[in-house]
Amino acid sequence: MATNSPNLECRMYEAKYPEVDMAVMIQVKSMADSGAYVSLLEYNNIEGMILFSELSRRRIRSISSLIKVGRIEPVMVLRVDKEKGYIDLSKRRVSEEDISACEERYNKSKLVHSIMRHVAETMGIDLEDLYIHVGWPLYRKYGHAFEAFKLVVSDPDSILNSLTREVKEIGPDGKEVTKVAPALSEEVKDALVKNIRRRMTPQPLKIRADIEMKCFQFDGVLHIKEAMRKAEAAGNDDCPVKIKLVAPPAYVLNTQTLDKEQGIAILTKAIAACTEEIERHKGKLAVKEAPRAVSEREDKLLAEQMAKLGRENEEISGDEDSEEEEDTGMGEIDVDSGAGIRE
Repeated sequence: MATNSPNLECRMYEAKYPEVDMAVMIQVKSMADSGAYVSLLEYNNIEGMILFSELSRRRIRSISSLIKVGRIEPVMVLRVDKEKGYIDLSKRRVSEEDISACEERYNKSKLVHSIMRHVAETMGIDLEDLYIHVGWPLYRKYGHAFEAFKLVVSDPDSILNSLTREVKEIGPDGKEVTKVAPALSEEVKDALVKNIRRRMTPQPLKIRADIEMKCFQFDGVLHIKEAMRKAEAAGNDDCPVKIKLVAPPAYVLNTQTLDKEQGIAILTKAIAACTEEIERHKGKLAVKEAPRAVSEREDKLLAEQMAKLGRENEEISGDEDSEEEEDTGMGEIDVDSGAGIRE
């Protein structure tokens, strides 16, 4: 038995065709004698053509070095024949500024489209209908639906409840009447909000700095411990600072924040506070890696390194009970616990 599946194909924007002198994102599909056939990714993959004469301002020595099947890149719209569906494009006329603006717009539009398509598919509704009543009105009102979706993360009702659609019904007298109804049912609205929040909620960045710290003075370990406290005190509620021992004399400072620049500034301030305190007791601090954003992979590698060193320290336990060991000021320190020192 045949089922009526929803239509999940639709352009990203309300206009069916791009404007002349507009940069658009394309994917090269095939090569012909006179040029390359491409798909306009933002316009439901309608076909366009780049003549070889529009590939470069310089003399062309090798076509394959300038354009390849499968490549995705911005190009400039030269001509649009809406009746015949012909779109002529140019690669050589697109500027660096055009490329940057097009890539930024396309990345935003692609995320919006992915969210819209997923909701349409899971809720069994036509993607174009969702665009007509939600996506394109938000593009008109906010300049880009991406900007509206960012606001939906924290305040969905004020953005989505203002959207409406006209519904035609048969009145008591048998005549057709038009009523204004919400653009979205509660089920579709909930699905849209859930997907927007899942895809667009900002994720905290991990900021890290690597240092080496030593103090060979009497009570050097206590001086290092106090310097670590000073570093952690430089943090705040939005950007807390933690400092951990990797292996003497190596330490790492960490923080998490939504604002990369703030995180780097806080860790820089923490290092300065730590340096000032340890130098008061004739200790030394050297920055091995300045504060920077780190990936999950880098964070995982550090955790694995610290775990490995921890296991190695546990295996070497022959001198733990010796009272004759000299305090070098580089033992393992736990700032939070009062004991804090393990030599």
